[in-house]
Amino acid sequence: MANTSSAKKQVRSSYRKWLRNRYVKGQMRGAVRMVREAIAQGNYEEAQSLMPKAASQLDKAAKKNIIHPNKAARLKSRLMTQLNALKQ
Repeated sequence: MANTSSAKKQVRSSYRKWLRNRYVKGQMRGAVRMVREAIAQGNYEEAQSLMPKAASQLDKAAKKNIIHPNKAARLKSRLMTQLNALKQ
């Protein structure tokens, strides 16, 4: 348990950051999951319409330092590759 006032403040601060990170990660994962499910079902139109939201959520998470920017780029690239493979 924190003893000093600065340590107690750090606990409060890290808890707020944890809550924010948890919410943003959940939004991001949900958007990516919806695109992946649409691709798995072979529904190109639905996956294509969901992709911009997923890309946006990934970019927002990267901008807020919740995930690494390279991870966001990698996930977007992989989703687009799967989407283009489904188109063909």
